[in-house]
Amino acid sequence: MAYFKVAFGFLVTAFLSATVSLAHPGLGFGWGGVGAPGGQSGAPSYGLFPQFYQFSCPQAEDIVMSVLEKAIAKEPRMAASLLRLHFHDCFVQGCDASILLDNSATIVSEKNSLPNRNSVRGFEVIDEIKARLEEACPQTVSCADILAMAARGSTVLSGGPSWELPLGRRDSKTASLSTSNNNIPPPNSTLQNLITLFQRQGLDEVDLVALSGGHTIGVARCATFKQRLYNQNGNNLPDQTLERTYYYGLKSVCPKSGGDNNISPLDLGSPVKFDNLYFKLILWGKGLLNSDEVLLTGNVGNTMELVKAYAKDENLFFKQFAKSMIKMGNISPLTGFNGEVRKNCRLVN
Repeated sequence: MAYFKVAFGFLVTAFLSATVSLAHPGLGFGWGGVGAPGGQSGAPSYGLFPQFYQFSCPQAEDIVMSVLEKAIAKEPRMAASLLRLHFHDCFVQGCDASILLDNSATIVSEKNSLPNRNSVRGFEVIDEIKARLEEACPQTVSCADILAMAARGSTVLSGGPSWELPLGRRDSKTASLSTSNNNIPPPNSTLQNLITLFQRQGLDEVDLVALSGGHTIGVARCATFKQRLYNQNGNNLPDQTLERTYYYGLKSVCPKSGGDNNISPLDLGSPVKFDNLYFKLILWGKGLLNSDEVLLTGNVGNTMELVKAYAKDENLFFKQFAKSMIKMGNISPLTGFNGEVRKNCRLVN
């Protein structure tokens, strides 16, 4: 009888742990191994993997795509905004959805940092995705994973590449205004500054150039490129690398005083199509931001060769963009029992 109790207890324990593993695959199995991205050496690592919601919320990606399709059909520029949200999230505390948190008694929101204020957008689309997912699978899909899925979906719906997306991130209970101010590369960056800020996140020159290619969609505010038009080197002269007709066109959009929120496409040829024209435009002196132009003219490392290679071969760019997006999405995720799955992406639980 005692043996039966022990055996029965073992079976129950085994059944329960199997059930937990099905609901949250990866828990307890060290997916990715110790030292995988986000894992602490010597501590159990719960890595990210594409089938994370296979049992707990199999319809997650379909729900994300259905909301994205409507939002991007209504406003094609939204695709770039959602891609940028993921980027501006990952570069601060890792990919933990800290960017989505509003001000509260305990949170100073990253939405008010210099790189984000008056420019990050797409929060309502994320809210809608989250609301739909909460109906289907309550408190299962994290806001951090929603950002990663929205970034991939936005790329695909704009004509760009897809990739197998590792999932299983959890949401932070904190935000960091100061890190948002210091870690997100500014549009007037030198090439060395860009390389340093990317290296801080474990990303190299290849990732820098490929991820900059995300500027093939979207727009930028006059405030981000005004310096190039009127006072590039503190001498009240324009940036000499700007092609002349492009320069005059930009001046008509972005006056010397005022007009800071006027917008211009980052890729003037195909601003809502994900392609490699961005790199060709840089070669033609028609890169909008200083941080675009210096990839060609910065004279550090191999970025010039990479710009030329991606301008010549769109498929090469697409393959590397997908690889670099996976790598960026793996920056210091909260996994296992760290963080939480927020019910509302704007608030901690």
